[in-house]
Amino acid sequence: MGTDHGHHGGELTITPHMRHVVMAVLVPLVLATVAGIVLLWPSGEHPTIEGAERYTGTILDVRECQDSPDPECLEATVRVDSGPDDGAEVVVPIPYGAGVPEFQAGDAVVMYGNQDWPVEDRYSINDFQRSVPLALLAVLFAVAVVALSRWRGVAALAGLALSILVLMIFILPALLEGTSPLAVAVVGASAIMMITLYLAHGFSMKTSVALIGTVVSLSLTGLLGYAFTYFANFVGLVDDNVSHLGGVADAIDLRGLLLAGLVIGALGVLDDVTVSQASTVWELARANPKAGRRYLVGAGLRVGRDHVAATVNTLVLAYAGASLPLLLLFTVADRPVIDIVTMEVVAQEVVRALVGSIGIVAAVPVTTALAAVTVREATRRPRGRRAVRPTEVS
Repeated sequence: MGTDHGHHGGELTITPHMRHVVMAVLVPLVLATVAGIVLLWPSGEHPTIEGAERYTGTILDVRECQDSPDPECLEATVRVDSGPDDGAEVVVPIPYGAGVPEFQAGDAVVMYGNQDWPVEDRYSINDFQRSVPLALLAVLFAVAVVALSRWRGVAALAGLALSILVLMIFILPALLEGTSPLAVAVVGASAIMMITLYLAHGFSMKTSVALIGTVVSLSLTGLLGYAFTYFANFVGLVDDNVSHLGGVADAIDLRGLLLAGLVIGALGVLDDVTVSQASTVWELARANPKAGRRYLVGAGLRVGRDHVAATVNTLVLAYAGASLPLLLLFTVADRPVIDIVTMEVVAQEVVRALVGSIGIVAAVPVTTALAAVTVREATRRPRGRRAVRPTEVS
């Protein structure tokens, strides 16, 4: 593992004993994750929904319907930009009514069509085409990350891409095949965790300690999620999308799917906390080479308390923001708060937020203690002199 250069005349090194201890934890974890991926790998035979095919187009003009007395009825001439009718101009009715977006000439749109129908009745406008603004935002995000973090930012983006790949080719297909959602979530989260942490922060002892802290905290989060998902008698059917999914893929355990989402959702916050705590202890040890474990743990926890306070607030507000339309609907209904909170659709978000927050709280002392034990096994050596046995780490 890589060298960590100090700023006070020396480098942190670690004894072979501590290196072996960390490797004794990491190697079984990596092997178990690989074995889990092999055992749970989807066969590719999962249910699909048959429907109209998706096409893109550009609206050339909008006008009132010629054959309808309804003044609100509109139709558009649309140039088809994909599929077998690429380049053709067709007349397509425009959806109208409350809440329907207003389409104008020049808008890039998404259409659904059935090639078995006559071309004049084949297409219908479904939505705006948003690929260009989303791609622009993604480029701005990548530029911002690389501008600040440089090569480490490039590595972080690569880790993000690989995480999405794990989600798309392993987690989602495995869930659709009816594989245990909890098992898939745990294995998938472990793979994502290893990829993102080591790519973003390098192969070092500090990153390994953060990884172990994340595993411990995520395990606690999964156990609490499992307990309260069943204790609260969640069914998993909270909206039309989930109900439709249950009808299409009847092998899916919807309650387990809720638990899987909880585990994967908590991972992104947990690794931020564990990396921050490990880095804090490492920097404290560099700044004060004579500091003992008790000092490192105490100072690390003081930093961690502020981090937890901000992160927990962020997590709860994120869940509240995602459920804001639903909360507004219940507010309009003028129902008692206790009735709103105990409804499954809201109670699920409450459990997600609180269980995730408990995992974050646990991550701070666990990772801080692990980092303090590890770094105090390190010896301080003067710059320019080589230690005989210890392996250098960061």
